[in-house]
Parts: sequence; structure tokens; C-alpha cells
Amino acid sequence: MTVDLRTHYEAPTERVVKKVLPHLEKHARAFIALAPFLVLASRGSDGHLDASPRGDAPGFVHVVDDGTLAIPDRPGNNRLDTLGNLTADPHVGMVFFVPGVNETLRVNGVARISFDPGLLEKLAFGGKLPRSALVVTVEEVYFHCGKALIRSDLWNPEKRIERNAFPSYGTIATDIRGGTPEEAAASDQRLQEGYRNRLY
Repeated sequence: MTVDLRTHYEAPTERVVKKVLPHLEKHARAFIALAPFLVLASRGSDGHLDASPRGDAPGFVHVVDDGTLAIPDRPGNNRLDTLGNLTADPHVGMVFFVPGVNETLRVNGVARISFDPGLLEKLAFGGKLPRSALVVTVEEVYFHCGKALIRSDLWNPEKRIERNAFPSYGTIATDIRGGTPEEAAASDQRLQEGYRNRLY
């Protein structure tokens, strides 16, 4: 189905169009240095999309130069969704978040997987090297207005739910598999142990 979207939406202003840059300028570099969290989108050979959270201490994404970023791949679930996608389609989209700032930074580009020891050393934490790094060649950079975060009131601590208002990860995973409450408790225990000892 083809839809003429411009019959429903106004054209973007010149200011909105001109905010997109092909490189990282000083404000984008400063924002990335403050960002402890991003969401990275990629696409596999089957055309299916994936969005993956990435987080660490502020500045964990290394700005190599105005056109290049390096993102450490810390231990995870070993599904290799993002890395597997990049072997088929190197294009990525990223949204960077800084707690307390309603605006976000969007960066689009082309990524490759690097196992270069020198780069991994730069991305090490506590002497532990990441398994690999994503090296992103930047193609588009722009700041996104804060309307979504303002509407969601995302940074308001009073809007945080009580943790027991939603099931634990172990309970969810066990319910999906059809396990017992005892298995859920054991799964949560393993998860918490991993959070304490296997973040890096």
C-alpha cells in the first residue's frame, strides 16, 4: 500500500533539515562523552530488524575522530543478534541518552566488527577487554528534540515503579518455558550473580 504521507504531515522546517550533519561536531562529541546508554538498531539478511540496548559508564563509546565511533561489546546473552546482522548488512542506527537531558542524539552509519588488540585495550574496563568492538563510520548525526522524553516524563524519579510491581526476569523466562517457581527463583539467583560478577 502506497500512502502519500505529506497529505497528512506538514513539511519539515528548513531548520530541521539543516540540523543533520555528516560528522560529529563538538556538541555531539560532548553528548556521547556524557552518555551511559544507547539503543543500537541493525538489520539481518532476512530483513528483520533488531534494537539492542548498550550501556556502561559515561563515555564508554570512544570517539575515534569526527567520523568514527568505537563501541565495546561487553558480555551478554551470546545470541549475537547485532553482530550477526552486521555480517549481512553493516548499516546501523543509534540513539544516545544522557540521564536528565530530554534531548537525544541520533547517529546513523556503517559498522564493522573489530578484534584489533590495540582498540580493545582502549575500550577495556578494570583490565577486562571486550570480546570485540563495533567501529562505526558516521554518515548522519543530529540531535532529536525532547518531546518524547517530556511526554513520557522518563527522568522523573517519582514515576519509577516499585520493582515488585512487575515480575522478575527469572519469573518471566521460566513462565515462557513452562517451569516451576523453584526454577524461577534459581534463575533469578543466577542472574543476580551474573550482574555482580560477569558484567565485564
